[in-house]
Formats: sequence, structure tokens, C-alpha cells
Amino acid sequence: MNENRDAHVALALTPGIGPGRFARLVKAFDSAHGALAAPFALLGTVPGLSRAAATAVVSQSPHAGTVVRQAVEALGGVCLLPHDPEFPEALRSIPQPPLVLFALGDVGLLATPAVAIVGSRDHSDYGERTTRLVAGAAARAGITVVSGMARGLDAEAHSAALDAKGGTIGVLGNGLGVVYPAANRRLYQRVQRDGLLLTEYPPGDKPHAGSFPKRNRIISGLARVTVVVEAAAGSGTLITVETALDQGRDVMAVPGPITSPTSTGTNRLIRDGAIPLLVPGDLLELYGRQASAQREEARPQPIPRLSAEDARLVGVPGISTKPLVCGTDRKNFAFCHRCEHEM
Repeated sequence: MNENRDAHVALALTPGIGPGRFARLVKAFDSAHGALAAPFALLGTVPGLSRAAATAVVSQSPHAGTVVRQAVEALGGVCLLPHDPEFPEALRSIPQPPLVLFALGDVGLLATPAVAIVGSRDHSDYGERTTRLVAGAAARAGITVVSGMARGLDAEAHSAALDAKGGTIGVLGNGLGVVYPAANRRLYQRVQRDGLLLTEYPPGDKPHAGSFPKRNRIISGLARVTVVVEAAAGSGTLITVETALDQGRDVMAVPGPITSPTSTGTNRLIRDGAIPLLVPGDLLELYGRQASAQREEARPQPIPRLSAEDARLVGVPGISTKPLVCGTDRKNFAFCHRCEHEM
């Protein structure tokens, strides 16, 4: 049993092998183990497999998967493969689904309703308090808070969920056992103990430039809704918005003063069709009965430090506050609210 699982992990971690090539290799050779044992000449007959990728497969050893699995288990974690019952259903059908996940903590959280809450690393006091208010309300309603374990508003979302005795999932852009940023060490330990750390990178892998944008598809993929609290124009946070839209997920954005650079991105999202989040109840409403116990408590609480004048300034006349139900232009976030399918 472990032999087959280890071969899956080894092939999944082979350079140049994504979901498409992985599936074709397994189909051609009946299993991941068979693909790793195949000679170079036969690998060359697999459609879409480049010479470089075939060379990487030939060079990979099934034992590499054993080493990774044992390292994960030594940390107290588990390897999750797509056919495992614990593997999150929400990630099975997204574009470029992960071929393996490494989890440390409460794996049961992967089966709960979830919201992604993301925002700027260089945030305002308004953004921090808003994040804590929304994440806390979601956690008390039984909604798991997902974020990226970055400094700033990601960290505030995780800690607020835990403070509310709720669940949180930290999706890493590096392997288990690596704390990044170093300032989040205590949060890392807390999420490991009371929530869940999740990554597709093997233990010990350090973050690199491409790992964080790639990680963002998992953050949005786990959640029904992605909430953006603060984001400057051109912020990396907006990458998560794009992955959410590609996955058919709802996007909410918190309005902010037009004089605040960290609200430029969120205000533009609202202008272009994102659902405005004015009170925590706006988010809970999307989760229906699962959040009904908290809805009345949360609705009267306004987003902090947004005056009536600020709301007037950032508001866009005539914008709909209905959920995004179909897309006419994902890139520009223009949405139709009258039908249930993409135009």
C-alpha cells in the first residue's frame, strides 16, 4: 500500500509533471509506480511528454516518495492523495488541482465550510480591525477561515479565528517544518496545534518567487467565498481574486476611504462587480443556514472606521450588491446578476 502511495508522491513531485502529464503517465503505465519504472523510449511515446520531462521521470526514484512521506510523518503530518477520503472535495475539480497535499494538524477542517480572507501585508489599523471582526464572526458561525500565513492581514485572519475558538487553515508557500516569515513562528505553532497547516511542497522546501502565486489557487479553491479586506493597486492579493474567479467562486471586497492606498484595489473590485462587504452578516448570508445562528448577532456590527461620508465617497451609484452569479469578463470582473450561467 505504502509503495503505491510513495510512487504517487514521487511522480507528483517530479519536475515538469503537472496534473495533465501525471494522468497520461498513469493511464499509459497503469500506475505511478509503472510510470517511474518505464524506460525512456516508452516514456517518449506518451502524448505531450517532453524530452526534458521524460528525462526527469527516468531520473526519479520511487524511494524519493518514501523519504518525503517519512519526513511528513516525523513532523506529525500526513500525505493526502486525490483518492483519499480526507482530500478536500473542493480542490478536486479546480484548474491545476494539486496532485498531493501535506497536512499538519486537524485534517477534519478540510470537510467544513470555508471562507478565504486575504489582504495587504502593509495594512492600516482599519484593515486589521476589519479582518479580525470578519474572521471572528465567520469562525463563531462554524466557517473555517483560510488564508496564506503571510505577515499582515493573513496572520490577523488566522489569529482572530483561533481567538474565537474556530477553525483555520494556513496554506503555505513552502514545505512543512519551514516557518516563513520567521516572525510568524508563534502563529505557525498555534495553527499547527489548533488548526491545520496545508501545502503541496515537501517538508523542508523553502519559499521561492513562484510558490506564493501557485499557493493562492489552493487558498481560494478551498473556500466558497474569497474576501479581500485591503489591497493596493497591483497587490499580489489580487492574484487570489483571479484564481477565485477562474474557479467559479464568489468574491467579496471591503470598501475603504478613497484616500487610502491600501483600499484602491478593493474599491476597484467593488466598482467592477465584486460583492461589497459592509457588515459581517453580508458574508454569513452567503452561507445560509450554516451561519443562521450568528447572522443576527453579526449584522448590526458595522465595519470599523468607515464613516457615512466615507461610504458615500467609495460607493458606486447603481452597483448591485447581489452575489456574482455569472461572468461576462473575468479579467475586468464585469458580472451579470440576472442569469445563472456565464454569458
